[in-house]
Amino acid sequence: MKNKTLTAWLAFLGGPLGLHCFYLGGFGSVLGWLLPIPTALGLYGLERVKQFGMDDGLSWVLIPLLGFTIAGCALTAIVYGLMTPEKWNARYNAGQPLESAAGSTNWLTIGAIVLALMIGSTVLMASIAFSFQRYFENQVEEGRLMSQ
Repeated sequence: MKNKTLTAWLAFLGGPLGLHCFYLGGFGSVLGWLLPIPTALGLYGLERVKQFGMDDGLSWVLIPLLGFTIAGCALTAIVYGLMTPEKWNARYNAGQPLESAAGSTNWLTIGAIVLALMIGSTVLMASIAFSFQRYFENQVEEGRLMSQ
């Protein structure tokens, strides 16, 4: 039986590694195998910033991938956590009673939802701000070079 609370926490904490996909769909989950790719690319972008500084063009393309993956997994945790027990059990616990305890919402589920909302929205806004800042700084620099 698939537990909704555990799935919400897996999506929030281990989502960028695809842990919630493996929990729900097993090791045959394609999304579970694909989710670590943008996570790894974003981490590589962070390493490039450490090596080459903030002016590295490739890093400002790669870093938001990590942020958007984290934000997307936080949103997934929220969706799982807010799913009704009947819908959860019908989708992930087929053959079990719709009122089964595995799909129920408790305080741990609410905690996952609240933390996912707080951290996910913060990471999303930071990723958007970082992307636009780097883009506009690059445009200003190109304009300055063209005017000289």
